[in-house]
Formats: sequence, structure tokens, C-alpha cells
Amino acid sequence: MIDLLFEIAGFLHEGRPDAEPTTMAREPRTPADVAMQVARFAGFADDQYLDAVALFAALSTRLRTTGSGFVKIEDDAAQHFLDTVLEYGRYVAPEAR
Repeated sequence: MIDLLFEIAGFLHEGRPDAEPTTMAREPRTPADVAMQVARFAGFADDQYLDAVALFAALSTRLRTTGSGFVKIEDDAAQHFLDTVLEYGRYVAPEAR
């Protein structure tokens, strides 16, 4: 389970969203109000994507399966970031942003 969560985080990171559709929806190709809403949605989607990657990676460092220990992160700064995500992270509903 631990390795699977870390693998999911890796696959999500490698398959990060492409910004090309956002670029295609800019003025003058699209009306200003459409371009603004596409940019707003793209920013929100990117934020959610980064949160999901960080959550999977952080969880993989804290879950334990029978007969195994935690996943070890060799980079202290990365481990501190993941610990912070788990300790202080909170869910904010999209409509509350």
C-alpha cells in the first residue's frame, strides 16, 4: 500500500496537466470573459492537482503495512514539506475559496 501511494504520486506528477488548452483559450482567439474563466478554472485545477500529489506522497510516508516500515524520504526539506501537509493541511471547499 505504501509503495502504491508513492507510485500514484509519482505518476500524477509525471502526468501533470498540459497548459496548452489554456494558452489556446486566450484573447484574441476567445472572448475576454471566456479567457478569464478558462484561466480561473486552470488555476483552480492546477492547485487541486498539486494538492493531490502532495497528499499521496505525504500519506505514503505515514502509512505502515504489516511487516514493513514507513517510506523513507532522503531529502530533509521534502520530508518536512510532506509532514507539514499532513499536520497543517485542511480541506477548503471550492465554493469557499
